[in-house]
Amino acid sequence: MRLETKRLILRTPKLKDADDIVEGIGEYDVSKMLLAVPYPYKKKDAIEYINKVSERLNKKTEYVFYIELKSEKKVIGNISLGKINKLDNTATTGSWINKKYWKKGFITEAKIAVIDFAFNKLKLEKLRTEVYKDNKASNAAQKKVGYKIEGFQIKARTSLASKKTHDVIFYGLTKNDWVKSKAKLLKEIDSK
Repeated sequence: MRLETKRLILRTPKLKDADDIVEGIGEYDVSKMLLAVPYPYKKKDAIEYINKVSERLNKKTEYVFYIELKSEKKVIGNISLGKINKLDNTATTGSWINKKYWKKGFITEAKIAVIDFAFNKLKLEKLRTEVYKDNKASNAAQKKVGYKIEGFQIKARTSLASKKTHDVIFYGLTKNDWVKSKAKLLKEIDSK
């Protein structure tokens, strides 16, 4: 599976991506905001993850897109659609981006492509995600693309990297809300 945007290629992971993945997710400021990522993150962890993802992708219950920056031919992050439920047409999403590429709009650009894929190609009706309350950038990114807060849980998830237990905000995005949000986002992007 491959999606493409102006600056990015979103594609399945390859073993050759291991060093880029370690560089990005191995940064403590990134791994501490994720649930099941160890710290320090080593190349063997990346290879093991790539192999597991490859197995799961064959079942079509999950899509994992590595975010490759076209200009550098380098993997700078990941965005996924998991727990796809065809009965109620829902999925969960998650993402991370290499700290060197924060605040450059790459995650928003990737989210637009993946959300479009989820709603238009997979015919899903709703996406869900959960974010640590203290992850300000991720909370802002969810709201920017149209996710709405649906709930909150105190001391809900523990980061493997930091061992810290976080409060979690639960978000949802319906297909109808996405149509409205996308138009606004594209207008904003075009004006830059």
